[in-house]
Amino acid sequence: MLRYAWAGPNSLLGLLLALAVGPGGRVQVVAGVVEAHGPWLAWLLGAGTHLCGGAAAMTLGHVIVGMDEPCLAACRSHEHVHVRQYERWGPFFLPAYFLASVWAYARGGDLYRDNPFEREAFSRS
Repeated sequence: MLRYAWAGPNSLLGLLLALAVGPGGRVQVVAGVVEAHGPWLAWLLGAGTHLCGGAAAMTLGHVIVGMDEPCLAACRSHEHVHVRQYERWGPFFLPAYFLASVWAYARGGDLYRDNPFEREAFSRS
């Protein structure tokens, strides 16, 4: 239960974002994690990320938002690694993730692929 409380502030952000599912969207709980997808979330993930083509899914605490059900299914193991990272880092995860991206970029790397949090998620998914 402590892991949910420690990641709670980020999960609250995720739940607020999950409210933007839009018509035809869906919110469900899978393996103790809230998953949401819908047309408005797809638009936000496509337009609101620095990734070329957008992000298929994104994790905030114990909430994963995705473009659609197939994207969530394809990204589930990767995103669950991020859930565990939120459980370790709690409210410090988002600043640490941002600083890790800046550090990767400052060293000539990619903001996303060279971020150690993403490297861990890719290696375990």
